[in-house]
Amino acid sequence: MALLATASLAACGDAPEEEKTGGTGSDGETTAAASDFVPCIVSDAGGFDDKSFNQLGFEGATQAADELGVDLIDVESNSENDYAPNLESLVAEGCNVIVTVGFALSAATVDSAKANPDIDYVLIDDAADNDFDGTKDADNVKPLLYNTAEAAFLAGYAAADYSKTGVVGTYGGMEFPTVTIFMDGFKQGVDYYAETKGKDVKVVGWDGKTGSFTGGFEANEAATSTARRLIDQDADVLLPVGGPIYQGALTAIEDSGKDIVMLGVDADVYETDPNTQDVILTSILKGMKVSTYEAIMAAGEDSFDTEAYIGTLENEGVGIAPFHNFEDKVSETLTAELDEVKAGIVDGSIEVKSYLAE
Repeated sequence: MALLATASLAACGDAPEEEKTGGTGSDGETTAAASDFVPCIVSDAGGFDDKSFNQLGFEGATQAADELGVDLIDVESNSENDYAPNLESLVAEGCNVIVTVGFALSAATVDSAKANPDIDYVLIDDAADNDFDGTKDADNVKPLLYNTAEAAFLAGYAAADYSKTGVVGTYGGMEFPTVTIFMDGFKQGVDYYAETKGKDVKVVGWDGKTGSFTGGFEANEAATSTARRLIDQDADVLLPVGGPIYQGALTAIEDSGKDIVMLGVDADVYETDPNTQDVILTSILKGMKVSTYEAIMAAGEDSFDTEAYIGTLENEGVGIAPFHNFEDKVSETLTAELDEVKAGIVDGSIEVKSYLAE
């Protein structure tokens, strides 16, 4: 009788929460995503509102979670000391797939992946090869990589064509391959323009081996002073590579009183930061939102694979943004010339060197 009474009371309790039944998948059909699928994402120190790669990764993860009909768990890192603890917290949350944004999280991601082989990991902007032996250090990590040298080549060509002084400049946050790949492609594009057009255009801030770096990825005085040094060398087009450090270039451009433009990286910075719209010539794009979205969708639909994704011009994983406010300020032939250069890069007749070229 006591058991029957207990059962009766339980039947009169609160109604259970409505179970999630999934959403609309990438193929337009309803997915079978169970309500217990848990996608998660952790940022690097830039945070999810960096108007750059953290933001793009977060947007892609959010879109996937919405379509799968599940909740995304996200944590932000304030410094590198947060990476391992944040990953531990996500593992404790029961995450089925964890996206880590940025090469700075590579070591912590690999350690977490090795300790949790049943969890899928998606590492943005790094090959998960911390011992540099040519293979991934953990089998359950899917690297998302982007051969941005190809897109930066186009941006360098455009910068050389736009420049009035014959000097363009670039600087980075720290001298990592995922930073210098932009600078490499940019310089190659400038040099290709100068050679094919027979014009004297040079790059300051990067000579192909070393150059100017702020020492971090913060919008601080180092970012501003580095940009000023390039402007003092007569550069009238700047390419800052490293998330928020472009804000230092904005300050330096404003203080200079000169006609100087800037190139964005990762996202279309014209769209993500309206404060740049008067000075953004174009941006070098990474398809981070789409590739992150696709990786989480695959995990949610039980089709996840750990093969590295490499974005290229050919598969539209990288590219350049429109000229926006500068459409009527660039040369009339530039767009057509860029289409020809892009075709040459895709078919291999124009070689773009980078650590991801193979």
